[in-house]
Amino acid sequence: MEIRNIAIIAHVDHGKTTLTDAIMCQTGMFDKDMSMDTDTLEKERGITIYSKNTSVFYKDTKINIVDTPGHADFGSEVERVLRAVDSVLLIVDAQEGPMPQTRFVLKKSLELGIKPIVVLNKIDKPAADPHMAEGKVLDLFCDLGADDEQLDFTTIYAVGRDGVAMIGLDDERKNLEPLLDTILKEVKPANAHDERPLRTQPFNLAYDNYLGRLAIARVFEGAIRVGDTVYIKKTDGETRTGKVNKLFTFKGVSRQEVKEAHEGDIVMIAGLPNIYIGETVCATADQEPLPAIDVDEPTITLDFLVNDSPFAGLDGDFVTSRQIGERLEKELEVNVGLEVDFSTPERFKVAGRGELHIAILLENMRREGYEIQLSQPHVIIKEIDGKKHEPFEEITIDIPSESQGIVIEKLGKRGAILSNMIQENNTLRLVFEGPTRGLLGYRRQFVVDTRGEGILSSRFLEFRPHIGDIQKHSAGSMVSMMKGKVLGYALDNLQARGALYIKPNISVYQGMVIGNTSKGQELWVNPTKGKQLTNVRASGTDDKINLTPPLIIGIEDGMEIMKEDEYLEITPKNVRLRKKVLRAP
Repeated sequence: MEIRNIAIIAHVDHGKTTLTDAIMCQTGMFDKDMSMDTDTLEKERGITIYSKNTSVFYKDTKINIVDTPGHADFGSEVERVLRAVDSVLLIVDAQEGPMPQTRFVLKKSLELGIKPIVVLNKIDKPAADPHMAEGKVLDLFCDLGADDEQLDFTTIYAVGRDGVAMIGLDDERKNLEPLLDTILKEVKPANAHDERPLRTQPFNLAYDNYLGRLAIARVFEGAIRVGDTVYIKKTDGETRTGKVNKLFTFKGVSRQEVKEAHEGDIVMIAGLPNIYIGETVCATADQEPLPAIDVDEPTITLDFLVNDSPFAGLDGDFVTSRQIGERLEKELEVNVGLEVDFSTPERFKVAGRGELHIAILLENMRREGYEIQLSQPHVIIKEIDGKKHEPFEEITIDIPSESQGIVIEKLGKRGAILSNMIQENNTLRLVFEGPTRGLLGYRRQFVVDTRGEGILSSRFLEFRPHIGDIQKHSAGSMVSMMKGKVLGYALDNLQARGALYIKPNISVYQGMVIGNTSKGQELWVNPTKGKQLTNVRASGTDDKINLTPPLIIGIEDGMEIMKEDEYLEITPKNVRLRKKVLRAP
């Protein structure tokens, strides 16, 4: 049986997973109510966070498919997957056209010599313009230095939600067979069945309670069999041995136990307990290792600390530095975009690709029962030729025209420079280049400034010379000076000073940040103060209290709004802001 290996790549929300689900459904791999996004956080947020393997069988051919994340913060998931496939389906929204992550994933594909198949999805949108989108994709290919063969890409038109694809725009909208036929035609078979010795390389890891760590890898050369003794090689020459205890291939999203697998297939290997992503599994000790899987370096850093607030230990099961350290070591095995410095006890310096990258890790940890404190995120500063350099990003914004003034003003203060402006129908697209630290803390403000109608995307460009001080948010902190239960009477008086993060009848402690002040100053207040009771009733003293709904802080919100002298306290049930020093200065 011939094998084709492909990955599905795109900007976030351009329809990768929906299209993959439709392919799975039409080839009989699972029911229409199932989805590739199986993780709880993926379902809640409606985005793909982790790359996943599946396979379908079509016209006596096995097609291995890897569904990848679309958000730039999870770019490391995409980078390692591309090494294991022979082609990619580049999904592009027919209305929005190429977006920042489209450029990122396409650049990685072209650098590896992959010839993509372009799928213009969502052509049923009222404002869709497939010809415009295809022209922009061609321009993007040219900008990224595609060779002549890559420029001669095949275009398929699709409506992933309806499960239809067409070679031409006017073709009958029936099913996804035109797309599957194009994959068979354009993607070369992966298995050559030659007799070279085994070489395979894990691009993902999984875990089984009975089998331990599992390596997901493509067999690049030769064959792998249960019971084989193999050599695991690092690029630096270090070699160790292991034994293949069990072997699985994929059938749909489920794994199927096999005795052997041949060149070109994607397999899951059990029995190599210390295997890591990017290492080479060989048949003999003298074979050359495959090239290392390189991923872009982190851009932001922050500290994970043991929670030492007055409410520490009330919610969580895992609260010690040893437990937090062990959890981070486990995360490093599968999260190749993460870096952790374990040199300081009770304080772990964590570096990641962005706020969302770190926030997803923290959300998973709190749901597992961990309590953690975070310091304010900072960008990573490098010394290059004796000068400070900082990460810069390209920021693409789609907004209603009436919002352009305030967006340009706010980003300008944060060091971003407008490089392009395009009017498309009723939407204005603005493209900026600016320092990553200018974006830290801006996304929440952007939602407010555009009344929720704007879309902000960004991608890492490079390290550039440090541009000096920039202006960020001007709101101050409203801090509790007392410990106790919050009363509505006190909040009624405080809400005129700014926006509150808390509601009545919850517990607070001294030094806990309970809101922000609109005038920018730090204000220590008493949210537990009750109404003074007397025996005299007077007009105006018994007015009804009207409280504005509070701004409930999540992990990402807290990372954006926290200040240098504050920590973000994260527990399984609560996310709180607090001062590092809990007493008023």
